[in-house]
Amino acid sequence: MKLVAGLGNPGPKYERSRHNIGFITLDEWAYQHHLTFDQEKFKAKYVEYRIQGEKVFFIKPQTFMNLSGESLIGFVNYFDIELEDLLVIYDDMDMDVGRLRMRRKGSSGGHNGMKSIIQHLGTDQVQRLKLGVGRPQAGVSVVNHVLGNFPKEDHTAMLESTRQAVAAIDYWLAGHSFEETMTKYNH
Repeated sequence: MKLVAGLGNPGPKYERSRHNIGFITLDEWAYQHHLTFDQEKFKAKYVEYRIQGEKVFFIKPQTFMNLSGESLIGFVNYFDIELEDLLVIYDDMDMDVGRLRMRRKGSSGGHNGMKSIIQHLGTDQVQRLKLGVGRPQAGVSVVNHVLGNFPKEDHTAMLESTRQAVAAIDYWLAGHSFEETMTKYNH
């Protein structure tokens, strides 16, 4: 059994924000697979999927970003999900829009959603897929930047990175190792 968690904030106010790139990526995945997030459990919207006989949960925590770990730990504990079967998708300001990077472990890098997940799991050995959202322009706070929507000029790059992320997720779920997936999709 696997768990793929996309991080974001619930509600229409944040729907297209940079901080919601995890939700946006999972929505693209669901669209490509003709599925919808129509179930709720452990403070998350989720969809259950099967690939090669293995059950996979795709979750979008509804706890707000800073409490994402509360939702994720519910799934991990209830379904006894191993760390190597977990993937977390979220935004990264240290990468330009359109870039993605997979890592096997690491600190939160200041990302409060990952900080909550690391705290709840008790380890930083969390596989992750980060999508670039760029740095704020001069005079714009970090909070306003990540909670702001992508500008029009970034839409094409943002959409392409979410499609690449979906391809990476599907590649990993098809049975390729995380290392193979990183080698193929990190750019």
